[in-house]
Amino acid sequence: MKQQLIRAAATTVLGLGLTTGFAAADISNTGPSSHNNVNSRVRNTQSVTNQNTVNGSSSNNQGATSGTARANHNTTAGDATSGDADNSSDFSASASVDNSGSSSGMNWGGSGSSGDAGSIDTTGPNSTNTITSTWNNSSTVRNTNNLTFRNTNTQNANSGNASVENNTTGGSATSGGASNSSSSSVDFSVSN
Repeated sequence: MKQQLIRAAATTVLGLGLTTGFAAADISNTGPSSHNNVNSRVRNTQSVTNQNTVNGSSSNNQGATSGTARANHNTTAGDATSGDADNSSDFSASASVDNSGSSSGMNWGGSGSSGDAGSIDTTGPNSTNTITSTWNNSSTVRNTNNLTFRNTNTQNANSGNASVENNTTGGSATSGGASNSSSSSVDFSVSN
């Protein structure tokens, strides 16, 4: 009997797109001794948290027993042969977690240069002109991946008894073979 369970919980592939528009200011044709200021401040913040939990389990219990062969109380006995008892188990499982899209969706918008803030031209004599542009970009990505797998394989093989007893002329007694084989493969793939 073979049972297999693979459960994937909260596998998150998250892409955030944030585009910040920028309104430039233009100042022109001001009078003499004017004070002209263009100030811009842009702050972009991105925070992404991925928590992925993958649990898998496999339980395989096998038992094989061959029968008993007897040749008893005969004048001329033939051969007594017990059959083989074999168990074989093959298991494979795979799980994939992909968080690579969660940090690639941020579009900060604009080049961040002072030219994006606006322009001042054709001002009067003795004017004070200032353009200030401040960009603050912050991106935080937290990935927590928990992947566990449990594989339990129990096998038991018993060859039967073969006996030739109490015969005038006895044959041969051959007990069959008993064998167990098991192979397991588990493949986890995580991309952050």
